[in-house]
Amino acid sequence: MRRSKRWTELLAALRDGQRGSASIEFITVGILLLVPTVYLVLALSSIQSASFAVEGAARQASRVFVQGETVGEAQAAASRAVAVTLADYGLDAGDAQVVITCRPNPADCLTRRGFVTVTISTVAPLPLFPAVLEADIPPGVPIDSVSTEQVSRFAVSS
Repeated sequence: MRRSKRWTELLAALRDGQRGSASIEFITVGILLLVPTVYLVLALSSIQSASFAVEGAARQASRVFVQGETVGEAQAAASRAVAVTLADYGLDAGDAQVVITCRPNPADCLTRRGFVTVTISTVAPLPLFPAVLEADIPPGVPIDSVSTEQVSRFAVSS
């Protein structure tokens, strides 16, 4: 009988020393898991937003380019389309590289039934990325998009 009393006292002493620590452990582990998860969600949403922006800008730029009456007018319209679309998603058009290529005749982009290809490349910024760490690694994720449109067979050649 005596043994059981000691055993009960020992268990009671162990239980008293552990009171309240479960909530502290839960909060600590919860924060340690929550912070990286929230950052991951923010980073993925930034990358997805930049992907939508670049894809939409390339598509719209190729569409307005093939509708231009002259090459100069078409390039200006494509530049405006890229600037407006990227601005809608909070990206700077100055940071994007835009390349417009034409085939079958690279010298005349508005040849009937010719193809105009617009390629846009930019970097999707990562949230909370400090400017100090920009040494050898890019401050974001590179995003590219390509869109090709055909010039109408009814287009007026200039």
